[in-house]
Amino acid sequence: MKPANLAKSLQEALALHMAGRLDEAAVLYARIRAVAPRNFDAAHLAGTLALQHGRFGAAVATLQEARRLDPRSAICALRLGVALGALARPAAAEGELRAALMLDPALPEAWFHLGRIREQLGRMDEAVAAAEHAIAVRPEYAEAHDHLGSMLCGIRGPAEAEPHLRRAVELQPDFARAWCNLGVALIYLGRLGEAMSCFDRALRLDPQLHHAYAGRGLALERCYRIAQAAADYGRALAGDPRDHQARSARLMALHYLDGISRADMLREHRAFGETLEDPALLAERELRRGGSCAYAPGFGPRRRIGFLSPNLRQHSVAYFLEPLLRHLDRARFEVFLYHDHPVVDATSERLRKLADHWRHIAGRAHAALETILRTDALDILVDLAGHTELNRLPLFARRIAPVQATYLGYPDTTGLRSMDFRLVDAITDPPGDADEFSTERLVRFAPTAWCYAPPEEAPLPAVPPAARGQPPTFGCFNNFAKVTDEALRAWGRLLAALPGSRLLLKSFGLDSPALQAAARVRLAAAGVAPERAELLGHASTCAAHLAAYARVDVALDTFPYHGTTTTCEALWMGVPVVTLAGDRHASRVGVSLLQAAGHADWIAADWKEYGRIAAALAADPGRLAGGRGRLREELRRSPLLDHAGQAERLADALEEMIRVRSAAPMSGEACPA
Repeated sequence: MKPANLAKSLQEALALHMAGRLDEAAVLYARIRAVAPRNFDAAHLAGTLALQHGRFGAAVATLQEARRLDPRSAICALRLGVALGALARPAAAEGELRAALMLDPALPEAWFHLGRIREQLGRMDEAVAAAEHAIAVRPEYAEAHDHLGSMLCGIRGPAEAEPHLRRAVELQPDFARAWCNLGVALIYLGRLGEAMSCFDRALRLDPQLHHAYAGRGLALERCYRIAQAAADYGRALAGDPRDHQARSARLMALHYLDGISRADMLREHRAFGETLEDPALLAERELRRGGSCAYAPGFGPRRRIGFLSPNLRQHSVAYFLEPLLRHLDRARFEVFLYHDHPVVDATSERLRKLADHWRHIAGRAHAALETILRTDALDILVDLAGHTELNRLPLFARRIAPVQATYLGYPDTTGLRSMDFRLVDAITDPPGDADEFSTERLVRFAPTAWCYAPPEEAPLPAVPPAARGQPPTFGCFNNFAKVTDEALRAWGRLLAALPGSRLLLKSFGLDSPALQAAARVRLAAAGVAPERAELLGHASTCAAHLAAYARVDVALDTFPYHGTTTTCEALWMGVPVVTLAGDRHASRVGVSLLQAAGHADWIAADWKEYGRIAAALAADPGRLAGGRGRLREELRRSPLLDHAGQAERLADALEEMIRVRSAAPMSGEACPA
């Protein structure tokens, strides 16, 4: 082909390409390359078109040829890096993107994509720096602001993320994904109304953006609109059945609703596992293991145990974990803590000192964290999140430790066959009855599955209101998401039976006018007059939170999802707790805690008995006053505060899990530890 004809054909092909007539352009590029195989422009543009088409293998091959023809083209190196990244070849992609920047340091797209690749590789500081470079070169780069903001939200928190996410939507008002990411940041900043507006706008721009449905579901859940939240999580899953975060969020929300059978709940959890676990891959890994889960040679005699959680900070999970770590036998175990949250606080620092190894992994991609975990060569990895926010269950589905267990953070099965064990007790999960509703083998390792460490700043128990001549006050400081309409109706009947009695509810957001108004509508429907109910929000300190129990005579547990930390806190502050026993772990936690505390007399079999027990307690101010200090002493003598004994029982259970996994394939039976 003559040079003039070649140039004309390239112009025609490029015009078709720019007009979006990609198939016609591809045909013409192929003809040009057939007669001019050393033409850089034809190879480069053909590779670019393949990249746009999503034919990443072809794009890599063609762009590599173009790079050989002209090694000094920064744009070609950039596009090759993008194609390699799309093929999950991050190391090769990084090399090409760095080459592009060597040729043209002011190429913002290369900085942007380099940041994304470094994020995949788990080098978060470098990923942030690359995104910042992209913005420095092109301040109006909306995609770079969005990417930087989404990373910062995960690794440094929403306050640092918000300015970049806002800038992204200012620069590009039709940028649906950025509106969605801004909504997520606003949820974590507690600005729920603004967050809902962001998700609604994202969905108007892109009705198929399933992440926006999931985000709106989380905002609705934080507004205590649980049924609507579950519906939005369902919409997210309809758009992408493999959105594991949305499926986990929906599973969590289902525990707050009345009327869901155990069989249905198990089916929902198994569906989660089925979307993650490849049966053939699981079988192959089991065969490769050869049935052995002993620790790797050369690491010494101690078992290497890891605890993975987003809540190694001021959080309920940390309260129950800390006393166990403080007393766990270090001659037997080498402890790894993996903290998966941007906040590192005083609780985190205490836990760090109790570990042999501390890994702050907030914001890392699953693949990058998998590399860290496999390198640490653990004998056993314990999940402390279940299906709560920021969980890493997709990693457990890949069998990243020879023994895997779940504990503390979630009141149900994970649904994963690759999660070997779940640590419970015989009260929360009665032998025989509970085993068929768990995909893990149940390990009933102690009289109660919890080990409570009272906060050092807890004030002394106060004289209860009824003993001070005030009307009896019932209180519930549980997450208000757990307060169902059925529970509110039971509480309404209780107040009606005791003229003058009052109800004090305390939970995140209940000091917000909007959430208060919604809560009062529900209270009125349950027969609770406005003047008989007081709503409080989050206290600024733990001491202030616990001091509020001075205003409560009797604590009311929620149903079907019991409190855990709130029950322990109430008992420590001398406040009796009334609970209703159910048929599953979530509605038997209160039973376990009260039996451990020596107060089975506060456990009801139905709502009628629940009301009778609560009314009888409130009607005896002298007994309430006398029990304030005594209840704390009873708790001190209970298994709940037997920190050393509970740590030893946990250690024995961990060893038994390793032994069982080493000895034979799992049978689904309960572990006798």
